[in-house]
Amino acid sequence: MAVVSADNRGLRLGARYAVLVLVAVIFVFPLLFMAMSSLKPDQQLLSDTDSLRAFLPVGDISLNNYFAAFERAPIGVFVFNSVLVTGITVILALFVCSLAAFAFVFLDWSGRGFIFSVLLATLIIPYESIFIPLLLMASQLPWIGTGGFEIGWLNTYRVQIIPFVADGLSIFLFVQYFKDLPRELIEASRVEGASWWFVYRKVVLPLSGPVIATAAILKFLFMYNQYLWPLMVVQAEEIRPVMVGLGYFTDQLNVPWGEVMAYLTIITVPVLAFYLSLQRAFIASVASTGVKG
Repeated sequence: MAVVSADNRGLRLGARYAVLVLVAVIFVFPLLFMAMSSLKPDQQLLSDTDSLRAFLPVGDISLNNYFAAFERAPIGVFVFNSVLVTGITVILALFVCSLAAFAFVFLDWSGRGFIFSVLLATLIIPYESIFIPLLLMASQLPWIGTGGFEIGWLNTYRVQIIPFVADGLSIFLFVQYFKDLPRELIEASRVEGASWWFVYRKVVLPLSGPVIATAAILKFLFMYNQYLWPLMVVQAEEIRPVMVGLGYFTDQLNVPWGEVMAYLTIITVPVLAFYLSLQRAFIASVASTGVKG
């Protein structure tokens, strides 16, 4: 019986891994197609799309599309801008949203239930529906910087960052995770005289790695893929992000597909690097249901 049970467990484990490998292959295929297509001339790229050759480095392989893409657009500037804007937004969002969630979960103040309900209601409002009012507001907001006092945030990094620092989804994720943290740790810290700021920094945040990774990945993907808002508020080439840069390759009748694939391959690298750096914590957040005290 023990041998039969062990065989059944082995079969189940093998079937599970087979399904996971199949799912991984399905997700990897678009990336593989993109990378392989970026090495081929347009005519071969299009002719290979009806066969498995589209996923293989066969035919006339070269880096010409990459060289042509860098000549067509300042790709390095676009990638730098996107990484800068996305990185700053993620860091600020993690701090602001986790702090707001901490106040909702651990602090007792009047009206927090109603305000949290209003916050959740904002999740059904698409960002695109508020872009026009936000654009009008951003064009009239004052700012004091190194150049002195000025009116308007257009054509700046701050207009791409500040409107997206706080969002309902990230706060909701932190709230749900914080609710599962052992209250005994919080109460013991408070009994010993720790301030709420100390509890937030030294007790809550060190236990929140999974939700921090989850919120960071979701915010990174949202910010890195921004297109409509930067297109509306940024006209200066030196601060444009990568998605707006796609217009350099598609603004014509004959689209250079090889260069487009090269550009997409280049701008995908920061996303993969960011995800892989947080992969372990992200998987832990999906696999776990909370911290048990």
